[in-house]
Amino acid sequence: MGKQLPELTNQLIKFIEEQHIFFVGTAAAEGRVNVSPKGMDTFAMLDAKEVIWLNLTGSGNETAAHLLKDSRMTIMFCSFDRKPLILRLYGKAEMYHPRDAAFESYIKYFGDTEGARQIYKLKIDMVQTSCGFAVPFMEYKGERETLKTWATEKGDTGIKDYWTEKNQTSIDGFETGIFE
Repeated sequence: MGKQLPELTNQLIKFIEEQHIFFVGTAAAEGRVNVSPKGMDTFAMLDAKEVIWLNLTGSGNETAAHLLKDSRMTIMFCSFDRKPLILRLYGKAEMYHPRDAAFESYIKYFGDTEGARQIYKLKIDMVQTSCGFAVPFMEYKGERETLKTWATEKGDTGIKDYWTEKNQTSIDGFETGIFE
């Protein structure tokens, strides 16, 4: 059934490449735990022990606030078709904003980047698989264009105004570092 590994195998990398959604979990020592679904072309593997993902502008900025307090992150993939599988990547994450040099070196891994807010790099310290027998079958029908359209219509100035209004603190009142 489940296994714990020190890094991704070729088979698990192939599994990740076939997925259309992943989930990111973070938490500070106090306050709420956050789990966020992510889609679109926002995940890339650097190697078997490091991955990056692009965080697009959204209604909250919980991951950023949590990482300023504790760098723990879990990324989860699960199969909704064919062979059942749940895959979790555990590790410590680093956060890069558009103002950071590392952001510029990693942004090339992603397609559409309208509304790009941060890039996170996870250094994997454990990979865990589990059965996924209770995950339902679901059919992928395509990507939503809503976020991309919204970000394009806002433009760079509108996005930064939105960050000012909605993305400077978490729901628990923690700073996100969006403008530091």
